[in-house]
Amino acid sequence: MRVLHTMIRVGDLDRSIKFYTDVLGMKLLRRKDYPDGKFTLAFVGYGPETEHAVVELTYNWGTGKYDLGNGFGHIALEVDDAYKACADIKTRGGKVTREAGPMKHGSTVIAFVEDPDGYKIELIQRGTQGAK
Repeated sequence: MRVLHTMIRVGDLDRSIKFYTDVLGMKLLRRKDYPDGKFTLAFVGYGPETEHAVVELTYNWGTGKYDLGNGFGHIALEVDDAYKACADIKTRGGKVTREAGPMKHGSTVIAFVEDPDGYKIELIQRGTQGAK
């Protein structure tokens, strides 16, 4: 078994695709409209779905916003340098909500960014995960 994808509902699909591709550097892997169901699915990731877990962006036509609730936590991405990743994300118009640094009560270097719908994305610096 392996993780295939994480699905999140988005209010503006084009805006979300732009964030995940332009700001986080993912690729749009596929996109399909389902007119009978009035929704569109787009899959983004860092590599082919046959080898990598990806993010499924679900846009339900006519729904511009969702309540995030408190059950979903975040998507985590491994990065070489969390400090540089935060600087790069800001340069590309992304929102950093927690600057890079060691996590509380540990030594793992993390940061958090937020996508256009408010979903949190944790950046974990490679090689520092021992304490998390």
